Amino acid sequence: MVIKMFRPQSRISSVLLVILFIFGEHLVKSSPENDPYKTLGVSKSASQTEIKKAYKHLAREWHPDKNKDPGAEDMFIKITKSYEILSNEERRANFDRYGQMEDNQAFGHSQQQGYRSSFHNSFYFDESFFHFPNCGLYEYLLHHAQFNSDVLPDSYRRPYLIKVTSDWCFACIHIEPVWRESVQELEPLGVGIGIVDMGYERRLASQLGAHRTPSILGVVNGRFTFFHQAVVRENLRQFIEDLLPQRMVEKVTDKNYQSFLNGWQSENKPSVLLFDQVPIFPLMYKLTAFAFRDYVRFGYVDQGEKYNTPLLRRFNINTHAPTMLLFKEDTEKPADIIQARGMKRQIMEEFVSNNKFLRVPRLVNQQLFDELCPVKQFHRRRKYCVLLITGEDQAFVPGNEAFLQFATANSKEVLRFAYVYQRQQQPLCQALLQNHAVLSPQVVILERRSPAGKVMYRSVIGGWNGSEEDKHRLYEQLELLQRDPAYLTSDATLPELNNEMAPMFLIQWMNTAYDYFLQIYDDILYSNWREMMPILSLIFSALFILFGTVIIQAFSESGEDKPQKAKPRERPKAEEDDSSRPTTSSRPPKKDFVEVTELTDITYTSNLVKLRPGHINIVLVLSEASKNALLRKFAKEVFSFSGTQTLHFSFLNADKHRQWMPALLALTLDSAQGHSDDEESSDHTGYVLALNGYKKYFCLFRPVFTGDDASEASAAFDSSSRASSRATSLEVHHKLDRLGLWMERLMEGTLTRLRVHAWPSLDPAHGSAES
Repeated sequence: MVIKMFRPQSRISSVLLVILFIFGEHLVKSSPENDPYKTLGVSKSASQTEIKKAYKHLAREWHPDKNKDPGAEDMFIKITKSYEILSNEERRANFDRYGQMEDNQAFGHSQQQGYRSSFHNSFYFDESFFHFPNCGLYEYLLHHAQFNSDVLPDSYRRPYLIKVTSDWCFACIHIEPVWRESVQELEPLGVGIGIVDMGYERRLASQLGAHRTPSILGVVNGRFTFFHQAVVRENLRQFIEDLLPQRMVEKVTDKNYQSFLNGWQSENKPSVLLFDQVPIFPLMYKLTAFAFRDYVRFGYVDQGEKYNTPLLRRFNINTHAPTMLLFKEDTEKPADIIQARGMKRQIMEEFVSNNKFLRVPRLVNQQLFDELCPVKQFHRRRKYCVLLITGEDQAFVPGNEAFLQFATANSKEVLRFAYVYQRQQQPLCQALLQNHAVLSPQVVILERRSPAGKVMYRSVIGGWNGSEEDKHRLYEQLELLQRDPAYLTSDATLPELNNEMAPMFLIQWMNTAYDYFLQIYDDILYSNWREMMPILSLIFSALFILFGTVIIQAFSESGEDKPQKAKPRERPKAEEDDSSRPTTSSRPPKKDFVEVTELTDITYTSNLVKLRPGHINIVLVLSEASKNALLRKFAKEVFSFSGTQTLHFSFLNADKHRQWMPALLALTLDSAQGHSDDEESSDHTGYVLALNGYKKYFCLFRPVFTGDDASEASAAFDSSSRASSRATSLEVHHKLDRLGLWMERLMEGTLTRLRVHAWPSLDPAHGSAES
């Protein structure tokens, strides 16, 4: 028998430890500094409305921007933490029960956990057993919602270095000094820092794929990469550099600087050159290039290389301090320059941010348009966009250069100059030019009124050729505009711009596949099996299905011995002709069937005059002789649009209602603007109208014969009478060849709308129909 003897000192120590725990809990509960109720000045029975009202009052009073008291910032943080505790019912109940003030405490734990945390926060020993690795870095703690709303979007502008830790993590204690030094070095350069406590943020740790502590990972462009090397400052710094995309900064020498600066034409971006003595790109410069990679091109010149001496002399560079030159359209003279011995990140970012656009940039995507021409918000913040609509050919270059000279000489805060290629941005140009094809360049002055695309604009009369007369005319209109904002008289709704710089789908797919396989390789190399299990399961399932299908086909019976089903008999041609004929039946349409209703005295009012708002009736004008041929062609052309609930299809017999079409054209508001030919013509067979009965307008399709010549068609027949009949039928059939294209433009809303005062009646004796 073994008898264990306990020393009295051990029993006394255990008792003292328990007393120390209780004393620590009592100290935290009784400390007025850690009482959120006293901090906010509310009672323990206060409602959430009272707590919120007290917090708003104290936050306004102690905000560091308004209160110049030295302790205002600490008091503001204290008020915010107190509100975070009391505004959450679970945290509030935890404080009422255990007296716990920490905002990152895991709630729902046992009372013993509350005692341990209270003792831990009251008695902290720097290098003792109770060392908490995150002490002093609470400002970097991340929560799940904060990570997804702030860190992930911001990772497209700067990289993040995140440490995953937990309580009682002894390995975390060993890397803490190196982590602190790395934070002090990397954060001033522009690297984001974050700490995730796995004990309290398991959901966030699971999202990051971190299943053990300590773990260090980087976040760039929303992608997570784990750090697997020894935790030293040099490795962490190199890890951040490796996370950044390659070739963001181009090495520039005296031989290639001209081609680098001329790249603004193809990439539509200014160029920045950094001159420094070090042979490699500084990390701070790489981080700046990463943040502004969508706006500016970055190059680096090593001043220590002898072959760069002519380049240094050309731009008169002082070799005793780093120098940054920014070039726009003029590659011979920099648009801006800074030089400082201690180049700081804030100086670099402010320098690039103030010069991130060319003097006259080309609108290549919607994001650039939104930043150059922001939506008007206040009267004093008007921004007018002077837009040149031009072409890409060499013949347009002189006019484009003259526009650049004018913009350089008339640069003002309220004016933004830009140009756009008409071929690349056809929807935008059609909206501003009112669907007129313009061969010569045009200048449009516009002001954006809403994010939905509404603009007020005015076109400069006379176009733009770059002459002195054009410059004088544009200058006068800009002066009138600044004196009278109501000078812009036209309005339009602009579509979203095409992204001309978007990579091809194949390149996007290859980049995505590369990142995916790189992640798989990283997981396999470092045995992250928890994350790999779904992928491995998917791969094995696909292989099982593939080989199972092959095996089944190999052992299956040959299909030649099986009896073949009898093919269904083809329908007679007469049945096919009957199926395409119009009907007024209410049955749902079958395959290859379009329901076409005849407009008569009975159906005219319900199908046009009293048509529901938003609905359009597509009407085909025909005669008895061309009825069958035109209806078959009409049904074929509009079949792909027949599924739209707002479109109805009808036909009008011109032999029965000869006066309706001329009466409609006579009532047209725009009849004097080019519809005299339609009024004089007596044959309207093959015309198609899109009638909007509610808004009283219609769009007109005029038949165009695009088929083979009638004489060529008649040569295939022996009889001259049969040939003549065939040619006539063929000509009628081809009248609707371009109806499908017209229907597409109708659905896009780009057709010209002809308005009427009232709809004419089918019976000429009754005049116009009632609205």
